[in-house]
Amino acid sequence: MGHDKISENLRNSSLLQNVVSSVESLVSEIIIVVAGKRILPRLETIREIKTVSDVYPGNGSLGGIHAGLSASGSFYNLVVAADMPFLNRSLLQYIFDISESFDFVLPRIETFFEPLHAVYSKNCIAPAESLIRQGRKPIVGLFDHVKVRYVDREEIDRFDPKHLSFFNINTKEDLDRARQIVAVD
Repeated sequence: MGHDKISENLRNSSLLQNVVSSVESLVSEIIIVVAGKRILPRLETIREIKTVSDVYPGNGSLGGIHAGLSASGSFYNLVVAADMPFLNRSLLQYIFDISESFDFVLPRIETFFEPLHAVYSKNCIAPAESLIRQGRKPIVGLFDHVKVRYVDREEIDRFDPKHLSFFNINTKEDLDRARQIVAVD
């Protein structure tokens, strides 16, 4: 978008606030991973928010996931992107509920994976670090190194038949569409 999109306004609050509000009742701690010296919008929450920087800067989402997992006090961790304004709490809770005995639980619709709407265990830290050290940034690289559970379309549809949970904002057009969706609700 040419600027820091997480401060964009939707539903009378920033995109980041929308995400924090969606997940705070589901988690015991909130960790926001930032790249560099990013300034976050003001956040209202009942929980303390921990902000951490990438341990391995410049490694995209995999680097951010590694940093967040490393900083977390929980074994299982919900990981969502800051630009997903329509997270579905029931779907997120379901993903948490089925995560026991898996290292990585993520939605999959045919060949589309959503690794930034997933649960990761601490067992993902070492494989993520290994991939980063090898220069391999795609999160799908974790699939071969940890125990994965996919949440398929039929499961997702029970909670979010329109799949709005996976809608993210990357362009001005995406933001306009999100505002249209909110206006219809």
